[in-house]
Parts: sequence; C-alpha cells; structure tokens
Amino acid sequence: MICDMCGSQGEMFRAEVEGAILNLCGKCSKFGKVLGQVKAASVEKMKRREEPEVAQIITSEYPAKIRAARERLGLTQKEFASRLNEKESLIHQLESGSMEPSIILARKLERFLRVRLVEEYQESHSAQKGAREQGFTLGDFIRKK
Repeated sequence: MICDMCGSQGEMFRAEVEGAILNLCGKCSKFGKVLGQVKAASVEKMKRREEPEVAQIITSEYPAKIRAARERLGLTQKEFASRLNEKESLIHQLESGSMEPSIILARKLERFLRVRLVEEYQESHSAQKGAREQGFTLGDFIRKK
C-alpha cells in the first residue's frame, strides 16, 4: 500500500489530517492525529470489492410528467402549490423546465402525484488493464516552484 501524501510504500497508518482521513506512512503520520494502523488484509478486501455506484437522477421528462399529473388531479398551479406547501412560482418553473427539482423535492412530488421522477443510475467501475493500480497521491498534484 502507498502513502496518500508522499507515495512511499511500507507500513501505513490511518490518520486525520485537517479533517481528512488518509492512509499515511510513519513519516507523514506526524502531520495529523494517528487513528490506528492499517492492516494488509483489510487493504486486500478493499481492492477486491467492486460495488457499483448508484446515483439518483431526475428524469428529463419531469416538466411534462408534473404538468400531466397535476392536470389529471384537476388542480391549478396555485392549488397544487398550496397543497404541497410550496410557492406557485416554483411550480411554474418546474413545469416550464426552467428549474430542475432537487431529489428531496422530486420525492415529495412523486408521493403526491404518484409518478416516477427520480431514476437510479447504476455505474460499475472495474480496473483497466495496464492502468496504474496505486492511484494518485497528494504529491502528484503539488507543483514545486
């Protein structure tokens, strides 16, 4: 395993440096608070585990879906906004597509309108052949004068 700060290999320690938890060598661990030693077995488990990344995104057809569902319920924008405890201008912006709702607001709209606005997008990452397995260190991003 390599040090996140200098890139050296060897015995690693988990340390908190300015609010970030890093894997550091003995020399670099003095820059933060040492939380414990990193065991080699846990590192191998972390490398083997390839969990897909799940992201929640708002569907691109959200303006039409919101308007159609609202009209199906027979509500005006003003009535709809008051039932959701939101501003009428927000509903207008959502239906016109000039503003995309947050995930929290989209979930609120889904519950009230009984439509799907949030989609889960799953992306899995796998190691590429010939790719640098060690990753970047902080030292890779520092420019010396």
